[in-house]
Amino acid sequence: MTATIDHAAPTSPGYPGPYVSGTLPGPRSAELLDRQAARESNSRSYPRKLPIAIRRGKGSYVEDLDGNVFLDFLSGAGVLSLGHNHPEPLAAAHRQLDEFVHGLDFPTPIKDEFTELTIGMLPAPMRERTRIHFCGPTGANAVDAALKLCKTATGREEVITFQGGFHGATMAAMSVTGLVEQKEPVRGRMPGVHFFPYSNCHSCPLGLKRENCEVNCATFLERALTDVNGGITLPAAVIMELVQGEGGVIPADVEFVRRVREVTRRLGIPMIVDEVQSGCGRTGTWFAFEQYGIEPDVVCASKALSGMGLPAAVILYDGKLDAWAPGAHTGTFRGNQPAFAAAVATMKVVERDRVLENVRARAEQLMVHLQGLRAVSPYVADVRGLGLMTGVELNDPVTGQPATKLAKRVQWEAVSRGLILELGGRDDCVVRMLPPLNCSEQEIDIAGRILREALTAAEEALR
Repeated sequence: MTATIDHAAPTSPGYPGPYVSGTLPGPRSAELLDRQAARESNSRSYPRKLPIAIRRGKGSYVEDLDGNVFLDFLSGAGVLSLGHNHPEPLAAAHRQLDEFVHGLDFPTPIKDEFTELTIGMLPAPMRERTRIHFCGPTGANAVDAALKLCKTATGREEVITFQGGFHGATMAAMSVTGLVEQKEPVRGRMPGVHFFPYSNCHSCPLGLKRENCEVNCATFLERALTDVNGGITLPAAVIMELVQGEGGVIPADVEFVRRVREVTRRLGIPMIVDEVQSGCGRTGTWFAFEQYGIEPDVVCASKALSGMGLPAAVILYDGKLDAWAPGAHTGTFRGNQPAFAAAVATMKVVERDRVLENVRARAEQLMVHLQGLRAVSPYVADVRGLGLMTGVELNDPVTGQPATKLAKRVQWEAVSRGLILELGGRDDCVVRMLPPLNCSEQEIDIAGRILREALTAAEEALR
């Protein structure tokens, strides 16, 4: 497929915009992709959908080995909150490399500063009672740690989770994840997991409409937990994403979340919010739960924690739950000092440069572009998101079924024009955007234009 050329080829890492010449992958990228396919596991994912081999990145852009430049609205699956190679966290990590790199769980000055700033990002009422635990450096390990903590503190076994949720690919995290395809080949998953309907009001699991619904999904959960014949013993935890990311960018209904919080508090059930993707400023507040007016018992954070892609993960939790014995949840790489240094620099940039204000402004601008797609295509069934975590759901306008082929074609047409997007949701029918939080007004406009062109071209190609 021949791609659209939008700009002259850049000559330095300061990219003026996307540029793609010829077909993808280019010859040098194709060579490396072939070498990868010959040696890496079948589990590799992104290069199958986005056939590029990356040379370098700067800001909101990446450049492949063939000199093509892409506006990166995947951002390392939401990891790169300040884009690629932001100079300040990069410099902080470099400085730390000369001082001390691997610290296990020993205290260090940079770890102490990271702890102070991270707890300080919580709403004021939570700060004094919050403890932090440093996990193995992945979001899935944070989820595992949160579940283990709650089971230890309560002495209970059952866990409540929600349909459509994604919490990771390790054994425990996968067990509380809704994606059946991922779990089917694996036997011996964590027992005692119960899935309940999530407040997906666009495609209600109970077949209702929000305007004539009394948040029945919350009522169903409450009755199941309080009914002596409900079949579920008092659980150790309820775990929830406030915005289901991989599930299709579905922000939870505010009343639903508040009612879940009320019943969990009343029954003494710890509530875990998984902010691995929605946290660290992605939704316009540091954590998404701030926009729901609740205070959870446990918060899982990872992905954008370092701001630049260095791995780190933590759980923040009410000190009343701290029933762990020494060494109860360890991880050799939980003391990544350069990641802490980068995170400290990132949090300072976020505050100084009013990055959260930019998230909210750019989110409004992006939503105008996305809502405009309704006039372009009858396949646009829903447009939704919170902050710079957005999705466009594509369904067949006649059958209402997921338009998976079209979504995949949109992703291809977009990358062929210089825009990297992700897919998600049931049957991968949701086109997702996770731009850097400091992306510019111009970059949002470029992305909006390319997405519109990609959707039109994709429909024409599939006719």
